[in-house]
Amino acid sequence: MKTYNYQKYKAWPPVALDNRTWPNKIIKKSPRWCSVDLRDSNQALPIPMNLKQKLEMFDLLVRIGFKEIEIGFPSASEIEFEFVRYLIENDLIPDDVIIQVLTQARDHLIKRTCESLVGAKRAVIHVYNSTSELQRRVVFKKSRDEVKEIAISGTKWAKQYSDEYLIDTEIFYEYTPESFMGTELDYSIEVCEAVTESWGFDSKNKIIINLPSTVEIVTPNVWADQVEWFCRHFKYRSQTIISLHCHNDRGTAVAATELGVMAGADRVEGTLFGNGERTGNVDLVTLALNLYTQGIDPELNFSELNQAKIIYERCMGLRIPERQPYSGELVFTAFSGSHQDAIKKGLEIYRKSNDENSFWEVPYLPMNPADVGREYEPIIRINSQSGKGGVAFIMETEFGFKMPKTMHPEFSRVIQKISEKMAGEVSSQIINEAFENEYINLSDPFEFVSFELNASNGEGVEVSQSIIHVKIKDRGQFYQLNGEGNGPVDAFMNAWCKYGLQFTLNIYEEHALEDGAAARAVTYIQITDSQDKQYFGVGVDHNIVGASLKAITSAVNRSFRHN
Repeated sequence: MKTYNYQKYKAWPPVALDNRTWPNKIIKKSPRWCSVDLRDSNQALPIPMNLKQKLEMFDLLVRIGFKEIEIGFPSASEIEFEFVRYLIENDLIPDDVIIQVLTQARDHLIKRTCESLVGAKRAVIHVYNSTSELQRRVVFKKSRDEVKEIAISGTKWAKQYSDEYLIDTEIFYEYTPESFMGTELDYSIEVCEAVTESWGFDSKNKIIINLPSTVEIVTPNVWADQVEWFCRHFKYRSQTIISLHCHNDRGTAVAATELGVMAGADRVEGTLFGNGERTGNVDLVTLALNLYTQGIDPELNFSELNQAKIIYERCMGLRIPERQPYSGELVFTAFSGSHQDAIKKGLEIYRKSNDENSFWEVPYLPMNPADVGREYEPIIRINSQSGKGGVAFIMETEFGFKMPKTMHPEFSRVIQKISEKMAGEVSSQIINEAFENEYINLSDPFEFVSFELNASNGEGVEVSQSIIHVKIKDRGQFYQLNGEGNGPVDAFMNAWCKYGLQFTLNIYEEHALEDGAAARAVTYIQITDSQDKQYFGVGVDHNIVGASLKAITSAVNRSFRHN
């Protein structure tokens, strides 16, 4: 195996920040959100979205609750320009939504961008140029002053052309020092202060300074230090909105963004499910639902997350991974037996509370799946690694069978054998079929046919004994079993003894299988034979006595089956 030359890389230096405050901060409210799905996501697709797909995505973003949406890069292509015009000319932008368009800090591109916005009610003109030391040295070969002048000129052109073309449009200005994370902090301050002074001040419509980790090269704590340092030293902090735009190259964009908000940022740009260049942008679904699970209103509504996922995958042509936080197919599943058992117990306690305001506290489930349109049924899935709790949960929640706890290990072993044979996941339907085949109303070698129940009176006025006559088939031949006892179950057990089969009753449990007058009864019986071996049987019938007698017959049949 090839040896890595790790020494060609170097750790990013820490920020000299005394008395940093972000480690002790708690996020108490949602930041302002800006979706860049229609621009940043779209430019990273192998096949960019067409008009129909863009419109469907725009509608989805509006329904979710985004009030700021970057809809494109209109100076980059005619397709991008026409999409902006289509939204405006067809009056598709709600009054409470601000559209945003991106452009490089170049004269003709900014002019074209402003032309695309004619007729818009409100819009953000988002201008950027790279300021990092690496790009200045390698790409542009320009000095700090020359790069700063690009930012100032871009701002002046944005002001000039918006005044010329967008007289009736409420304009907001956003400036991004691209690759901020690789820019000297003092220089980033210098550039952003010059841009702010060039644009001018408006107490109502503050300028947006957007700080991007264009390529994520620092740990989240260093990023938070960079943001807090900037917020502390930026002269015009009170006149601006500090925005973040994090990428996910190190896989820590969510953590970096959360710490950046703790460090003082007001606004966050990102995409649904994190699509974007290379490893993607920060995932706004995860960020918003992380807030939700901390008791904070995220001001975005993902109660129909499954539908959002379907639209996203259709429009983007991408598949959301099974383990994607909150939205992945498997994120509310548990294969481990101990996890399944804990989930089952936690859900039982939560449901019994009958208080919609009670805190959600269910092991292994950080949120209620129903809050994002998921169902309880798929929470637990069964394979060879699953335990008794998961199998019991499936039988109760999907089929109504509340098995006695002592029955859980036995039936779990039945399912484990099936799973090992299948070498994969066992569906709930297969689990139910196995339950029926193993326990319910078994008829070999003995088939329960019918019964008559009478009562005899003792010396007192109360009925003291039950007399039962049960017709069965024993290997195809009809027989009648007769017995007396303290109730029909005891009488039937005694009838088996008279028939030459010695059993004792250990466990008897029953419940209704459905609601309503026509509900069936289910009975669980465990018996012990003459060799001290124990067997469960299950009976289902509209008559509770019939269910009990069928359960006993099934248990007797299982004693023959497993001997």
